[in-house]
Amino acid sequence: MRRIINPSSLPPPRGFNHGILTSGGDILFLAGQDASDAAGRIVAPGDLVGQIEQLVRNLRAVVEAAGGSLRDIVKLNIFVRDREPYVTNLGPIGERYRAHFGDHYPAMALFEVTGLFREAALIEMEGIAVIGAPSRKPARPRVSRRAAGKREVLPRRPARKAPAMRRTLRRRPR
Repeated sequence: MRRIINPSSLPPPRGFNHGILTSGGDILFLAGQDASDAAGRIVAPGDLVGQIEQLVRNLRAVVEAAGGSLRDIVKLNIFVRDREPYVTNLGPIGERYRAHFGDHYPAMALFEVTGLFREAALIEMEGIAVIGAPSRKPARPRVSRRAAGKREVLPRRPARKAPAMRRTLRRRPR
């Protein structure tokens, strides 16, 4: 099972989710992928958006080889050599992203780094996928209305055991 976690106490996410709770399924750890083609050459040197296109193809190849899809990715770390071109190109990057992922947004983080393994790489992504876990729509947080109209998110109630799973303790006669 996968459940999107976006607490109301945090700013609404845009292009990512704050958390994804999973149970069941197999965990796939995705190594850092850059814009390398099958021969090991960086595709679209100097073009961040072009490199993202190849990078996502590489992520897809790994996830599909494990029996999943891009929608099974629950966490992505994005590493860029320069944050400014990434921020400047958010529109075209978002278009490329949605062309592959649709409306699926994993938990994500962006890191600006001084260098990547391949000199010509401008971006690299690593992540985690959970394959075989059924999806569930985002749960609405339980909310309490407190003084002055402030909202407080309450903890989840523990799941109740089905009657068939409860154990009955019997006393033995002495």
